[in-house]
Amino acid sequence: MNSQTAPVLSIRNLSKTLGKNRILSGITLDVRPGEIFGFLGPNGSGKTTTIKLMLGLLRIDEGSISICGHDVSTDFEAAMENIGGIIENPEMYKYLTGRENLELYARMYGKPDRERISELVRLVRLEARINDKISKYSLGMKQRLGIAQALLNRPKLLVLDEPTNGLDPAGIKELRDILRELAHTESVAVFISSHQLAELDLMCDRVGIIDRGVLLDTMTIDQVRNAGEGGLTTVSIEVESGRPVPAELAETFRYEGPGLLKGQTEREKIPETVAALCAAGFRIYSVTSLKHSIEDVFLSLTSEYTPAGGGGTPGYAPKPSSPSAGVYVPGAAAPGGTSAGVYVPGAAPEGPAGEQTPAPGVDVPEGASAGTPSADFGKEENEK
Repeated sequence: MNSQTAPVLSIRNLSKTLGKNRILSGITLDVRPGEIFGFLGPNGSGKTTTIKLMLGLLRIDEGSISICGHDVSTDFEAAMENIGGIIENPEMYKYLTGRENLELYARMYGKPDRERISELVRLVRLEARINDKISKYSLGMKQRLGIAQALLNRPKLLVLDEPTNGLDPAGIKELRDILRELAHTESVAVFISSHQLAELDLMCDRVGIIDRGVLLDTMTIDQVRNAGEGGLTTVSIEVESGRPVPAELAETFRYEGPGLLKGQTEREKIPETVAALCAAGFRIYSVTSLKHSIEDVFLSLTSEYTPAGGGGTPGYAPKPSSPSAGVYVPGAAAPGGTSAGVYVPGAAPEGPAGEQTPAPGVDVPEGASAGTPSADFGKEENEK
């Protein structure tokens, strides 16, 4: 993936209100060719609403979405020529075979390209079952056929909403392998919405974390691995128990259990650390560099913005337990260098004590106050 190439997907200041509920607030992100981008968030955080806006299934209230340079609002057909997508489970005609379904959908783009269909059948590994009726397919097979369907028009962007739901471990691995091949060998940009953090940790090149309609951060997987370390590596060393930590290491390493030392140091100083332990008479059984997972970063960011038991609406600070407990600061740098805003412990809210302070540019719904969370927040309803 080349970060200098033009983005396939560009979202700028995207906001959406359904009824009196502000579902999205100021989403901005890019996805580039050959990149698998994971869009992570709790249920009701705005993931599916964002995808529906990308596919033209909902009207954009504020901001813009462009696909390969074509604005979804003003140049809809050109934008849709470059995108393929599945929202949750793909729908197929059960009384037709897999091949007949692909041929049927291919006619929507003109004359069916049977060579393209055969190419996609091989890509999704359905050669042995493509002539069976859909009624005989497992959920994993339907998901793979759905991906083939979404790729019929050779899109530059593939959008998948919760693609691993209901799949067994073997099916999830097959899907992961297919998507990585698609992105890294054919330069298709893949946008995946999910809350299955462990799977996206293995699959994605970059992730964005959304909570209550606010994009909290975007970061590469390398940035995830080293989040919050300040250039230091967390090291776990299994040693012979019973010896005190050498004085020169006492400030950075301590016992976290019998025979287990843990601390942070510069990567280049790990050999010196091991040498100091050996010189002090320690027997060393293992040395492990510990890395963060997407789950670690996700839980850290969402717990800062939405503490346990907290309420609120997008762009509003969670209610502090005291006037100095903290406040959501829009524009503050989060751990990936973005400026979506972070929950800052110890910062005092600008409004009266006990109320929530609205972020700049976020309107308070009519009849609501900044300190009165909506009980219906997070409902991603279809527009009527």
